[in-house]
Amino acid sequence: MSKQPLPEVPNEPCCTPLVREPLTADWAGDLARMFKALGDPVRLQLLSRVASHAGGEACVCDLSVGFDLSQPTISHHLKVLRETGLLQCERRGTWVYYWVVPSALAQLSAVLGPTDLKADQPDLAQLGTAARAVLA
Repeated sequence: MSKQPLPEVPNEPCCTPLVREPLTADWAGDLARMFKALGDPVRLQLLSRVASHAGGEACVCDLSVGFDLSQPTISHHLKVLRETGLLQCERRGTWVYYWVVPSALAQLSAVLGPTDLKADQPDLAQLGTAARAVLA
């Protein structure tokens, strides 16, 4: 294990939350494309599978398992995620490997994030069971 100190991570978010200032037209367009891509349940599942896969990347052969969809349809959904900047990929031999673009997820998260976590805590009683488990 290396004994070199880890680089310091800036404490400021990469993006300004919506509650601080309005979005520019260009930035709103980029974010809307990403959110639209994630509005499809299959694409949301694919992004989740890639993000949670061991090593942070997944082969397309692993991503297709468990969907009642053809391979071309899976490839189309992955292409949409790539075109919106949420995924990147690399061909290795006959297989294509995908990984999540951390800065894209950080943008989506930061733009909707609260400015003060204590003041903006959601009422857990109004949320579903899964959301309460995540926020608890």
